[in-house]
Amino acid sequence: MALEFKGVTKTFDLPGGNVLTAVKDITFAVKEGEFVSVVGPSGCGKSTILSMTAGLYQPTSGTVTVSGEVVTKPNPHVGFMLQKDLLLPWRTIIKNVEFGLESRGVAKAERRERALFELERCHLKGFESHYPHQLSGGMRQRAALARTLAIDPDIILLDEPFSALDAQTKLLIQNSFAETIQDAGITTLLITHDLSEAVIMSDRVLVLSERPGTVMCEMPIDLPDRAHPLKRRQMPEVHQHAAEIFSLLRLDQRAA
Repeated sequence: MALEFKGVTKTFDLPGGNVLTAVKDITFAVKEGEFVSVVGPSGCGKSTILSMTAGLYQPTSGTVTVSGEVVTKPNPHVGFMLQKDLLLPWRTIIKNVEFGLESRGVAKAERRERALFELERCHLKGFESHYPHQLSGGMRQRAALARTLAIDPDIILLDEPFSALDAQTKLLIQNSFAETIQDAGITTLLITHDLSEAVIMSDRVLVLSERPGTVMCEMPIDLPDRAHPLKRRQMPEVHQHAAEIFSLLRLDQRAA
């Protein structure tokens, strides 16, 4: 398995001696090359799951394993994309894409070659010398993806990377991301509040409960064309899956 959580609970100490349990007894696995989305109510621990996968937090109990190794510190085999692209405004696009490689001491010629390859794969050929402020929001997100892919990660973590985009750009970027990630064969874990997005992008959707988050359901998305979310969006099964997820979340809210 590319990623595995076994009985993971994460608590945080709060002022006054209180303890917050973010997630409780989380168990799931993600296969190599699989695209899995995580949905659930706000505050249920979705981002905590990503942070533990990246090694930014350690579980209070249980284990997180990436590529067969228990995660005990920040993991160089994991790429992390946030809602904001976080491109450095004083660097050109190619220099932004090279940044992770540069920090790892990769030789100049090699990091330029890898950056050019990823920019072309992310449909940004010809924009190498532009600066972030000269690109649209969608292009900036593609540049951030190229930067993430350049470090050759085993897993990419996506924390609502499309939420700040307008509706039309969001549809186009979802399609571009899906195609690029499948072409690269990279295992992907996406956090989103958009249930339809989770269905059209994924092989499987994990539905979390109210805090402390637990896995209520693992829903397989047995639909063709995962690399083409725009095609999937037209399928009636997408709405059926999204409605099922919504019903689960509503039932959990009422029970809470």
